[in-house]
Amino acid sequence: MTMLPKAVPGAKKLGLVIDLDTCVGCHACAVSCKEWNTGGEAGILPDYDKYGAEPDGVWFNRIHSYESGAGGACRTVNLPRSCLHCENALCVTVCPTGASYKRAEDGIVLIDADKCIGCKLCSWACPYGAREFDEDAGVMRKCTLCVDRINNQDLPEAEREPACVVTCPSRARHFGDLADPESKVSKLVSERGGVDLLAELGYRPTNKYLPPRKATIPTGPREAPSQPPSGISGALLRLLDRALSR
Repeated sequence: MTMLPKAVPGAKKLGLVIDLDTCVGCHACAVSCKEWNTGGEAGILPDYDKYGAEPDGVWFNRIHSYESGAGGACRTVNLPRSCLHCENALCVTVCPTGASYKRAEDGIVLIDADKCIGCKLCSWACPYGAREFDEDAGVMRKCTLCVDRINNQDLPEAEREPACVVTCPSRARHFGDLADPESKVSKLVSERGGVDLLAELGYRPTNKYLPPRKATIPTGPREAPSQPPSGISGALLRLLDRALSR
């Protein structure tokens, strides 16, 4: 069985921080991820029976939507799901060929397709459902944090982020070094109380989720603005205000 590498002093811990308060469930991250990785190091991500009754395929990002709360406090929470690049990655330790491995320098969990025999032990070991079996190639696939982007010195520094982060229209996804307490992602986790998914299992995922804030629902009468807005947008606001007051 494969052993996890020992931590390198001063090593990075690269991962994602996902804000469940601002994720709108648009699936842009999933589509952008699929587009980028199909032509990247991860290889072709196939689709099966795409126009049939049961279309499926290999996706590194999937989004699940849930209704949370009840009554006036009910809201939709969108939960993006991908590999969490766990510190205690059981998917790595159960791999019989060493195809699944964790990079010591940055903590990213990857798969060597040349060593993978498609036995699916890693997918059974992963409680997050992050492993996908490529039926065409007979190997396992997973999120790579777009290593071919973040390590590409030919790209402008601002673009050296995973495709899902770059494309997110609501800026719900953040990428950085979670081993650095001064990094943007570490500060977000500290300020917003970022949490591990299924923390009780002890896998210590690198990726964190920022919980949704409690929505404040106004119950009193609408207050008139201190000064009436001007211009075209102001006229539209006044028209809407009159319509709502009828």
